[in-house]
Amino acid sequence: MKMQAIGEECVETLLQIMVFQMTFKISVVLPAKNEEKAIGETLERLVKLYPDAELIVVDDGSTDETARIASSKGATVIGHPYSKGNGAAIKSGARAASGDVIVFMDADGQHSPEDIQGLLDKVGEGFDLVVGAREVSTHASWFRRYANFFYNKLASVMTGHKIEDLTSGFRAAKASYFKQFLYLLPNGFSYPTTSTMAFFRSGFSVGYVPIKAKQREGKSHIRIFKDGVRFFIIILKIGALFSPMRFFLPISAFLFLVGMMYYGYTYLSFNRFTNMSALLFMSSFLTFLMGILSEQVSSLHYRSLEREEWSRKSQG
Repeated sequence: MKMQAIGEECVETLLQIMVFQMTFKISVVLPAKNEEKAIGETLERLVKLYPDAELIVVDDGSTDETARIASSKGATVIGHPYSKGNGAAIKSGARAASGDVIVFMDADGQHSPEDIQGLLDKVGEGFDLVVGAREVSTHASWFRRYANFFYNKLASVMTGHKIEDLTSGFRAAKASYFKQFLYLLPNGFSYPTTSTMAFFRSGFSVGYVPIKAKQREGKSHIRIFKDGVRFFIIILKIGALFSPMRFFLPISAFLFLVGMMYYGYTYLSFNRFTNMSALLFMSSFLTFLMGILSEQVSSLHYRSLEREEWSRKSQG
């Protein structure tokens, strides 16, 4: 009975995959740098599960056999003459992808091809971006667990939406929407941060599917402290671009509050209004004006996206 149940479950999964592939064309983009240990097995599993999917491996300046192995497994290989970064590889793959839905995953064995169906199911439900949210216990170290928790909370405040995994590189997105943000994506490891927040702030639907990340094959290319600071800067940059008042208003209010407190202190102690109080009030006012100006710039960006979407639908 147990074997029969497992067999029925496998048949049902395959039917779901076939139905989805009949509806959407799928492209799978795998950025890879010196991933000869894992790339072959990963591609074999992808071909078995999604024989009609477009597989794109972006070889980001590898010095091993990554490109040759990927090509021998039937993937389209895009080569960078030198390493440009994970984000640059993602952009190269997205530009080359012809599918309606693009799945992004690591080539180092951390992401399981079997988990892709969960992402696709969510896209089929109407989500524009679906992220594979890693279980806390599967993060590589305690530092990354706490860092990811901090980034998720900060980004949630900036966007006004709950973000379950800001830095996961395992995700599926509607190609027409994702390609609108290619100009925003950095060349380094911050592309998941940027794309997630851009989708949220542009009003697109973002969903999450829980996954278990596996131990990677080979050496990680992420530099914890340097890329951690970069993630933090990206959060602030995207927050300021897509939700300026969430960024500028708290700063303005803080400066105004400090100015009021300092003015109260100097007035009660010395019965006068100091230059420092004036500077704090002026800084608060200018910061507020910067927020208003940024809101106007942001609204122009929204209009541009709306025009592109309207044009795309009209042509379709």
